Amino acid sequence: MRIRALSGVTGPVVFTAAWVAGSLRQTGHGPLSVQLSGLAAPDARDPRIMITGFLVLGGCTVWLGQELAGDVGGVGPRLMQGAGVLTAAAGLLRRDHMELTTGPASWHNDAHDVVSLVLYADLVVAQLLLARRFGAVPCWRGWRRYLLGSGIATAAALAVFLPNTGSASAGLLQRIAVTIPLAATTAVAVRLARNLTRASQHLRCGAGGTRRSSRGTCPGGPDAASRGR
Repeated sequence: MRIRALSGVTGPVVFTAAWVAGSLRQTGHGPLSVQLSGLAAPDARDPRIMITGFLVLGGCTVWLGQELAGDVGGVGPRLMQGAGVLTAAAGLLRRDHMELTTGPASWHNDAHDVVSLVLYADLVVAQLLLARRFGAVPCWRGWRRYLLGSGIATAAALAVFLPNTGSASAGLLQRIAVTIPLAATTAVAVRLARNLTRASQHLRCGAGGTRRSSRGTCPGGPDAASRGR
């Protein structure tokens, strides 16, 4: 469904709008100084804004992954769905404080940290496996290099951010590391929606050039995607 594919646009837009709005609501802090999870902490101002962003992004990512799994198959879309679940979990398992602190922490604070690390790894691996899968599907082959580059860029950004979570630039570094895969997700979602629209138009017109089989919207008939795997 085209609406399911476009959820890959809705999620990143809502999440980005949430952290922008949440950041601007934190008086006494710079717009990029508080990390994203801190914006959802109990002592943040209007934490529900960021919590909503996490939940919407998580749900939309799961929905997009389901549609993409039906189009190209493979493990990548399933890891995308896993990233959606982890994103929602990161929003619900809130940090104790807006700013990083030392000393005892609650179980949900510790769980949040673990979930976040798994999510970061998932974001990198999902993009790399999608790049590999795209290389095997004719109508997605040209996108292989984009997802490969995005996955590598995400890994590089995280490699800079994670050792410096306590630095003054951590908020900016995190936003860069998160925005890269979100931009890739949005681009893939738009392309998938276009593929679905073309497939639907050809089916309505009775054309044989582009059809959507049970898995795939590639040109050349219903078996094109399976031949590319």
